[in-house]
Amino acid sequence: MAVLLGSDIPTLPITPAAAATQRPSEGSVHSWDLSTGVDGPGTRFVTFLSGCPLTCLYCHNPDTWRMRNGKRTSADDVIAEAGKYTRFISASGGGATVSGGEPLLQPVFTGELLHRMKHELGLHTALDTSGFLGVRATDALLRDTDLVLLDIKSWDPDTYQKVTGRPLRPTLDFARRLADLGQEVHVRFVLVPGLTDDPANVEGVAAFAAGLGNVSRVDILPFHKLGEAKWQALAKPFTLHDTPSPTSEQVTAVREVFRSHGLYAV
Repeated sequence: MAVLLGSDIPTLPITPAAAATQRPSEGSVHSWDLSTGVDGPGTRFVTFLSGCPLTCLYCHNPDTWRMRNGKRTSADDVIAEAGKYTRFISASGGGATVSGGEPLLQPVFTGELLHRMKHELGLHTALDTSGFLGVRATDALLRDTDLVLLDIKSWDPDTYQKVTGRPLRPTLDFARRLADLGQEVHVRFVLVPGLTDDPANVEGVAAFAAGLGNVSRVDILPFHKLGEAKWQALAKPFTLHDTPSPTSEQVTAVREVFRSHGLYAV
């Protein structure tokens, strides 16, 4: 809400969006939900933003790829919705996560949400990102982020390009920057048989994550086809239609590779 000074000139609260835009912050929001799982510790209020520069072959939310497919929403509305659940969320040891799509495609709006979730609602904050647009994350945004959920989709550059349509290096550069800042990171690695399961690829991700020194958890996520119907609805070919989910033995073997590097892997 604007504050009237003696000169009757309205000024905005000093938040990241106000400082950057001098107007109330709005963004393209796909949806929000309460989640318990891989969106960070405890029960979390997760805001899914629209827009993503990657086109991952196994994406289960291809309907978030375009910003124009989201709903223009104010930060005030998101904060008001999250505020309904703060007591429940805090009791569970949870917090708020900004996800997508790719939230760093809308860095000012993302920074606004993280800042207000942390300082107005008193919630633990997490940023869910591929890291490809890590250069857009200001130091101020990262100071308002308690945890970064970083998807490292492959170690082999060719495989990364095949999976995402983008180069690997920006993600690795962002990971190193987070390490230099001492930012807590959870790495997430999607295990896709015949695509990301090559032993050298798994070993590469594990060794890199271990060498950062700030990775407190690794989630090995088995590939699934639950989003295939969305691809069909968007008339997009789902090229992994015939790819099986990994067996429990395959997941366990990959998890052990990460553990062998001293990482807590689940």
